[in-house]
Amino acid sequence: MRLIMPPLTVLSLVIFAVFAGVANGPIAAGETVEHTVALGGNAYRTQGDAGGVSPAGIRGWDDPESVFSVFVASDETAQAEVTLRARAASGEGELALEANGARKTGEVSSAEYTTVAFGEYELRGGAYTEFTLEMAGDAADLTAEVSDLVITTPEDVELTYVKDNQNNRYYWGRRGPSVHLRYADIPENTNIEWFYSEITVPEGEDPVGSFYMANGFGQGYFGFQVNSPTERRVLFSVWSPYVTDDPGEIPEDQRVETLDSGEDVYTGDFGGEGSGGQSFLRYGWETGKTYGFLNGVRPDGEGGSIYTAYFLSPDEEEWKLIARFRRPQTDTWYTGAHSFLESFSANNGHQGRQALYHNQWARDVDGEWHEVTEAVFTGDNIAQLGYRADFSGGEREEGFYLRNCGFFVGETPLGSRFSRPALGDEPNIDPSQLEYM
Repeated sequence: MRLIMPPLTVLSLVIFAVFAGVANGPIAAGETVEHTVALGGNAYRTQGDAGGVSPAGIRGWDDPESVFSVFVASDETAQAEVTLRARAASGEGELALEANGARKTGEVSSAEYTTVAFGEYELRGGAYTEFTLEMAGDAADLTAEVSDLVITTPEDVELTYVKDNQNNRYYWGRRGPSVHLRYADIPENTNIEWFYSEITVPEGEDPVGSFYMANGFGQGYFGFQVNSPTERRVLFSVWSPYVTDDPGEIPEDQRVETLDSGEDVYTGDFGGEGSGGQSFLRYGWETGKTYGFLNGVRPDGEGGSIYTAYFLSPDEEEWKLIARFRRPQTDTWYTGAHSFLESFSANNGHQGRQALYHNQWARDVDGEWHEVTEAVFTGDNIAQLGYRADFSGGEREEGFYLRNCGFFVGETPLGSRFSRPALGDEPNIDPSQLEYM
């Protein structure tokens, strides 16, 4: 999970307008630009089991049943000349490239990378074009490797794709853009101890690799995930004050301590995107149902703070404790309330997901609930750079929504402010009656 980004005052994402005009004619020499779309940051295996995508591109592709897709958006309708940089690691054969109804083939026979020309394709304005790549004809003995899709367009055509691998952007770009709701109307100069919210994931919007984060705070996050076709988790994590991706490096006096955990809840360390204490409950939550998330933060009076998380399913009557952690060298109440939606699987970043985030409330130390109805829409580095356009958010009658991935063209500028209708029905929860505070 990545830290929430601050709101932007200057939009870094170009939102595409849909053009209804017909495609341009043949491209005139001297009036073109060549776009090298690295497959390491822009391709996915969408069928089959053989071959994969590494930062260098498609590797180990030796099965005609496997199909790869590359997604590129254009700001206007245009004709483009398309080639591939490919080689035959063994054997030889033909590859077929298809986009917007045009299917063409090219031969791959050299053990060295060469340019394979596929001719002209139409790019549709204001939309993503999906290029599908598969083996054609007699390619049973071919093992192909493909590094780049090269698209030559008129010089005034702008294309959207992941354009560089600085700071590991091929990986983050294939995961897809993460989007956030930063809650903006929590009372200032008030000590907030508890935050409550609900999430509903619509049917069909739950691909593997999805993380729907309900209650984020200054030092961690709480939500649920789709971890595999057969496993789902409720996840609650707190970062260590010691900044590292390796939990083994954390000094003993800066380690997040587990104080309590609920039944069947795993607790331990996590790393890779910061490090700290992690807890999760394997729980088969379902689409179409609404789940409640309640967590609290308060100082412990000894220089640290206590973090507690509870989860409520509509199928159960009682709140379920996930965990209680103590974070040392941290004297704080609940700060930085936010939610987010992300794909944490680089192999599934082409699959869309969305969720409804609603009924947000903050409870101060005096026991008063404050309804939260304002949020600012932000995005991660991939969204800010405009390397992916498939993200959006907003308000609906039921609350806020977030949507990402799937290669639609988003319509929501980063930095937008949303307001949901006030419900006026505060949570029927008294945290002092829960087992752990």
